[in-house]
Amino acid sequence: MLHYAVIFFIVALIAGVFGFGGIASASAGIAQILFVIFLVLFVGTLVLRAIRG
Repeated sequence: MLHYAVIFFIVALIAGVFGFGGIASASAGIAQILFVIFLVLFVGTLVLRAIRG
């Protein structure tokens, strides 16, 4: 999932450089959502692993 967030971030950067503002903002929004989901799942996994030992 982090891989997809990085891909959307790169697409947003490239689109921003070439002046495609709509595509850049949409890609950046998707990248942010995917990154937050990744962080939540990662922290949840760490907590469950610490509880189980």
